[in-house]
Amino acid sequence: MKIIGITGSSGSGKTTLSQILNERKDVKLIDVDKVVKEMSIPGTEYLKEIEKSFGKEILLEDGNLNRKLLGKKIYNEKEALEKLNKLTFKYVVNEILNRIKKSKEEQIQFLIIDAPLLFEAGLEKNCDYVVVLVAKEELKIQRICERDNIDEQTARSRLRIQHQDSYYTEKADYVIENNENCNLKNEINVLLGMLVDGRF
Repeated sequence: MKIIGITGSSGSGKTTLSQILNERKDVKLIDVDKVVKEMSIPGTEYLKEIEKSFGKEILLEDGNLNRKLLGKKIYNEKEALEKLNKLTFKYVVNEILNRIKKSKEEQIQFLIIDAPLLFEAGLEKNCDYVVVLVAKEELKIQRICERDNIDEQTARSRLRIQHQDSYYTEKADYVIENNENCNLKNEINVLLGMLVDGRF
């Protein structure tokens, strides 16, 4: 089994690539954002820690996490983002490592870890290869606006607190430039084909 980490800044196309990969029978996908959501439901230690760090107002009336409010906080305050990341690494990384361990017992050719904070969490150490997606800034802005139904200024502020593409590409084994004419499905199929044939 080959473990492949996928990362890149917001709007680079990680979700689209993961959807393409998830259609393949030889792939198992660990979507770290989904794991984070699963681990932040009412009653979990992770959510209790978030409430402790950000206050009761971070919860909705039904006890669920107010993701919209949390998003506003972390995208406008670097300190808040760092605080949340620290909590996430504390609780979520161990869960990801457990899932990797269990996956090794299965008959899987490729285990994909889709993680926006792959490098920050140190998860790249558990990957055989790291694939990074990059894109033109204006295209990323457009994608973020369409995906999250937000205005351009908000999208730009989100990108400003994230790393530049160079941060990712310097650490990558394989870079996909996901711009207008990119065929993501073809790109990833070529890469996986090279891995199978031992050409990469």
